[in-house]
Amino acid sequence: MTDVLRRGRASLAFSFFVQGVAFALLVTRIPAIQDRYGISDGLLPAFLAAVPVLAGVGSVCTEHLVKRVRPSRVLRWSQPVVLLALLGVAAGDRLWQVAVALGVFGLAVGALDASMNMLGVSLQRAYGRSIMLGFHAAYSLGGIVGASLAWVGAHWGLALFVSYLPVVVVLLPAAFVGSRWYVDAGTGGVGDGAESKGGEAGPVVFRMLLPLCLVMTFAYIGDSTVSNWSAKYLQDVLGSSEQLATVPYNVYMVTTLVGRALGDFGVRRFGAVVVVRAGSVVAALGFAVVATAPGPWVGMLGFTLLGLGLCVIVPQTFAAAGRLFPGASDTAIARLNIFNYVGFLIGSPLVGALGDTWNYRGAMLVPMVLVLVTLLYARSFAPRPDRYGESHERSRTADVGRSGNGL
Repeated sequence: MTDVLRRGRASLAFSFFVQGVAFALLVTRIPAIQDRYGISDGLLPAFLAAVPVLAGVGSVCTEHLVKRVRPSRVLRWSQPVVLLALLGVAAGDRLWQVAVALGVFGLAVGALDASMNMLGVSLQRAYGRSIMLGFHAAYSLGGIVGASLAWVGAHWGLALFVSYLPVVVVLLPAAFVGSRWYVDAGTGGVGDGAESKGGEAGPVVFRMLLPLCLVMTFAYIGDSTVSNWSAKYLQDVLGSSEQLATVPYNVYMVTTLVGRALGDFGVRRFGAVVVVRAGSVVAALGFAVVATAPGPWVGMLGFTLLGLGLCVIVPQTFAAAGRLFPGASDTAIARLNIFNYVGFLIGSPLVGALGDTWNYRGAMLVPMVLVLVTLLYARSFAPRPDRYGESHERSRTADVGRSGNGL
């Protein structure tokens, strides 16, 4: 049983890694995609918005699909579709072709994100201790690798298809082979219980899930602010060079990786509520430093703090939903996952509009306030009794499973 869980954990972590690579390869080459298909600046936002909208649709569809098939099967087949759709984005030469490829990418990403986190939460339940942050650390590592590969492709002037093809050729079969070890760890044990067979027990009350939905939205507003505005802010507001302006997002990704790699230990030792509160305060401090920075180096310190703070919130929110509805965690996670995309859709336009009508320093204070609102909902991450067994934890640690409304 232990070997089954370990293999399941390793294979799922690799799936998170592959998704990080794929998503980074797409978003970091958007200018090249725009040039290849002649997408105008006016039309580009519609293309970019369509991906998270369709991902939300994919997440909703997954909620109903996993009532009939196991989440592991959804993940096994959605990940190859994501990789092939990525290749399709690079292979066409007409506008309708990239529209179709991005549409397929969005739908498959929604199914992929939802099913990955379903499996992560169920595995955490089987382990009886916090491991969710480790999966998201693998995603961050994949994002760093994907962004680095994209930089290589851009630096050498490689065509998109030439840049994407070797990655897909390597990762697609590896992910498909690794999927044979996915574990659907239901409430009754590995491969047992209603959830592992697609059945759900008990309703998901949206009023109870709403605080976590808001936290997820606020976290992704903060994340999208960094990914979309850090370079422009450093260059236009803080007066950095163009080369230096590319550094903050890389620093943000590295600190996100570090924070998530260590975060599970913090949850086990101090509990989820303390970790989420600390992350919210550090992230808010990061936005405050960015908003008041006198120069680019102080600004980069702020983005570093943002990575360390925001990185713990999203994985803990998924885990919290799983424990809040232990008999219907798949449904809860699929619905919560939609607000990932809601935050992504709101964040970038919100900061841009505020920056244009007010100023960009002031705009950075808005996600700061939203992240601080997470403190009001921190009790939603408090453990509840009798969720996981006690055999996996020492008595001195905070057992995130024994009482859990959220990690």
